[in-house]
Amino acid sequence: MGATLRAVRALVLLAGFYLLGFVMLGVLVAVDWAVAEGGVGSVTAKVWIVSALLAIPIVQGMFALRTPKDEPLPGLSVTEQQEPALWAAVRKLAEQTGTRAPDEILLTPDVNAAVSEDATFLGLKPGRRRMYIGLPLMAGLSEPQLQAVLAHEFGHYTNHDTRLAAITLRGRLQVMRTVASLHERSRKKVAKEEAKQEKKNAKRLAKGKEAGEVDAGSAGLSYRLAAKPFLWYGTFYLRASQGVGRRQELAADLAAARIAGRDATASALREIPVLDAAHGFYMQSYATLGTGAGLLPPSGEVFGGLRHLLAGRADELDEMRQALPEEELSPYDSHPPIAERIAHIEQLPDDGRALTGARPALALLTDPTRSFAELERSALTPEAHQLRRAADWPQLVNDSMLWHADQDAEPLRTAVTEVHGGDGSLDAFLDAVDAGRLWEVADRLPKSQEAQDATGRAAREFARPQVRARLSRMTVVELARLGRAHWELSWTDAARLSLPDGYEEELKQALDAAVEDVPDTRELRRLLARAR
Repeated sequence: MGATLRAVRALVLLAGFYLLGFVMLGVLVAVDWAVAEGGVGSVTAKVWIVSALLAIPIVQGMFALRTPKDEPLPGLSVTEQQEPALWAAVRKLAEQTGTRAPDEILLTPDVNAAVSEDATFLGLKPGRRRMYIGLPLMAGLSEPQLQAVLAHEFGHYTNHDTRLAAITLRGRLQVMRTVASLHERSRKKVAKEEAKQEKKNAKRLAKGKEAGEVDAGSAGLSYRLAAKPFLWYGTFYLRASQGVGRRQELAADLAAARIAGRDATASALREIPVLDAAHGFYMQSYATLGTGAGLLPPSGEVFGGLRHLLAGRADELDEMRQALPEEELSPYDSHPPIAERIAHIEQLPDDGRALTGARPALALLTDPTRSFAELERSALTPEAHQLRRAADWPQLVNDSMLWHADQDAEPLRTAVTEVHGGDGSLDAFLDAVDAGRLWEVADRLPKSQEAQDATGRAAREFARPQVRARLSRMTVVELARLGRAHWELSWTDAARLSLPDGYEEELKQALDAAVEDVPDTRELRRLLARAR
């Protein structure tokens, strides 16, 4: 489908939304007219009021004509003077795909590459172009793979997809805005009716009467019914507007293969889901590990530290590359499944362009380390900028794990203070146990519903592992503060607790003894005395 036909299709779909709105308004007017002709005055007034309330969100959705503006992506804008090699590569790709180069390149903190265009006149008039390139994406790709990804994005420019997206986007948002408004009115009606009934129940209870069941009944039903036609049209709209999107994606893949090579394009498609998973794991398990403790990684490592994870877990990630992600095909997804796209590319004849010896994509940057640091300044939130920077990764891991262990031990400290008094320290816990109050302390710890319902021996068996786990954390925190324990950084596995020789087995036995039916704290006291 050519650009002109796609533009006509997009405009027809958008016009269909407005036509549906006018039909809905026409139905309301017809109902009002019929009621006015043969109805009672009080009934007519009520129907007119309901019609007006239904018409307001419909009209608001229909005539919110301003083109929705995307929220700007967080990123670092780089000039040609700052990154000449990157700009040269992008300009060359634009020339090879036969389209205009972007006016701006922004480096972003995610595993993604995208293009946008500030088109006007319903997306038919060209506008300022931007290309977004994720630094974490570059950290995991070779130069040919990055070229394939960017050539794919330029393929959208060539097909005018970025301009025509404005029309399609408007139609989708108009439908969603109208439906959301109708459902919001419905929720308010339901909440108002429930509040009214709860107030009545409160009065009944005050008089000693039994409270009735709170049931909103048909409150807000008219708004939900008014939303259904727009939901039906929205379903049709998404199917019609995104069906052609899959063909556009496959066409952009072919453009990438022609320019960057078959193998580079297929391997990039395999790599992106792996990188995305690795990046998500890294951000959760490493980059933000210390935020609770008020710590961030060293400068440039919040996003740049992904490189260490990719190197440390190379074998594990390679296994993920061999297994294509299983995806459920949605009729509304504009992208075909990754497996289908890879098969489509790998069926192409061998073009002789191998990936052996290719430079990493980050080689296109003048100074990758500086770029990662500058990206942090533009992409991190003001709250994140207030956090302290760890001197290095080992310090970040140790201090963060110590903080987490301390938090895990806090419920036990609180329980000891409530039951036995004192400062809630490890020594105070041991004193409480020696005073025969272990299970009173255990009873104050958080419980599952099953543990709450248990009694006697069963209750004790539920409580024992909970007490032991928190006691273990409390003891490790004490050993760490005495300089006898620390956590070691690992890029291949979870952080490992390091204890002096012999402590690990002794600690295990001492903890077991402290939570027996007849608890014995002597081993744990001896271990602590030796550490001090």
